[in-house]
Amino acid sequence: MAEQAAAAARTSPTASIAAAVTPAVTPAVTPAVRGPHRVAPIMGTVISIDVRDPGIPESVVDAMLARLEEIEARFSTYRSGSEISRIARGELAEADASAEVRFVLGMCDDLHRTTDGWFDARGHRADGRLDPSGLVKGWAVEEAALLLDEAGARNYSCNCGGDVIARGEPEPGRPWRVGIRHPDRADAVARVLAVRDLAVATSGAYERGEHIRDPRTGKAPTGLLSVTVVGPSLTWADVYATTAFAMGEAGPAWVATHPGYGALAITTDQRLAWTPLVEPLLA
Repeated sequence: MAEQAAAAARTSPTASIAAAVTPAVTPAVTPAVRGPHRVAPIMGTVISIDVRDPGIPESVVDAMLARLEEIEARFSTYRSGSEISRIARGELAEADASAEVRFVLGMCDDLHRTTDGWFDARGHRADGRLDPSGLVKGWAVEEAALLLDEAGARNYSCNCGGDVIARGEPEPGRPWRVGIRHPDRADAVARVLAVRDLAVATSGAYERGEHIRDPRTGKAPTGLLSVTVVGPSLTWADVYATTAFAMGEAGPAWVATHPGYGALAITTDQRLAWTPLVEPLLA
């Protein structure tokens, strides 16, 4: 099955990225009744929370942002007082870290083994510092979104720096539209995905520069400008996007071996390539 999926990915269609450029912001139809909408800075980027179910209190969104802040305080590689920064400096033993940090680092170590080293939270950075960000952002947003689920929300989107959870529909009969950022134009998208009850995560060199390294060469990956992964879980979409980007041109085919997940890649020669699962989602 894995071999068949990989073969399908290798023969997937491609399109010129220039032909697919559209405005980054598409005007949306505002429903008469909706739930909370919030935009806030978090985790070094911006999160947009758009709830379309009426009756969801603003306090749920407050709790989501508080949960994200809690996670950022523990896992940030930019905050000197975070547990991750203290571990990286040798000031905190992993065994003495919080249960949540130990859990996440354990997941990262398992992924390092199961991906044959392609996912590497301990060595993918040029400076060799511990950095589990390739898992943490997607996992953090998914953790926060659980609060919406528990409150009864069924139609909402959470977009944190391009990592998106899209549940239900923004209005009956219309899917959520998720834009994939153009590699050269911050104000434009290269393609739009129409999704319901899916997560979308992108990995590339857009916002953080060449922060992912090929573990076999120690250099930045070649062949791709970005990889976007679509699937049921944002945690795993984030992990698979990070791993696939490190793999370079072989990455999308690798994503396709995981049931329920697909990939859309932007190549260094300005083309789009996608695996079969993505085809019906292209808007």
